[in-house]
Amino acid sequence: MTVNEDFLRSANRQFLYYKTLGEKAIEQLEPEQLFISLNEDTNSIAIIVKHLHGNMLSRWTDFLTTDGEKENRNRDEEFDESVNISTSEPRHPELVSEPQEMLKQVQHDKAEIENKKAELLKNWNEGWKCLFDALNSLKPEELSNIIYIRNEGHTALEAINRQLAHYPYHIGQIVFYAKLLKKTEWDSLSIPKNKSKDYNADKFSKEKTKKHFTDDELGKLK
Repeated sequence: MTVNEDFLRSANRQFLYYKTLGEKAIEQLEPEQLFISLNEDTNSIAIIVKHLHGNMLSRWTDFLTTDGEKENRNRDEEFDESVNISTSEPRHPELVSEPQEMLKQVQHDKAEIENKKAELLKNWNEGWKCLFDALNSLKPEELSNIIYIRNEGHTALEAINRQLAHYPYHIGQIVFYAKLLKKTEWDSLSIPKNKSKDYNADKFSKEKTKKHFTDDELGKLK
């Protein structure tokens, strides 16, 4: 396997890993929790997904042949709430540690929330499909091709790395926000608290081998 082939395989696995992390965080929440923002300066999980969807369609459609910032993209619109779930009183920083109190004030039609969640997940899957279709169609020798994002040239490899930094940033936001919002015990998506020694002991008990770090992690997340 060449270095370029190994890179494409690794990028694919990492994108899949972060996609799965986001999904496992979303699965732990009630539908209405996806549309809650703590204050005017934070985005709900729904907004983060909406932004990822817009970015993915723009960046990965015709990846090698057109600018990654498509003319039909409206980035500002990605940050507009389609469902406005808010509190009756302004929230204060000292209340952020108790986000569950916000749910007591949520007043919104349940059917609409369910429909919006379905639409949200549809967009989530559409964005990731666009990414994986483009990534899986790339040939190793095309990684040195020059592509443009807002007229700024990147090699295809650099453009992939750019998104490998961007998307995990937002997935981390989703996971953190989900932890704040969940009403019941959080199902850990990484090494659980106070279990690092056990995790390391298991790893070091095995023979050294060359494999991708996500192989075991994706298995645990299923």
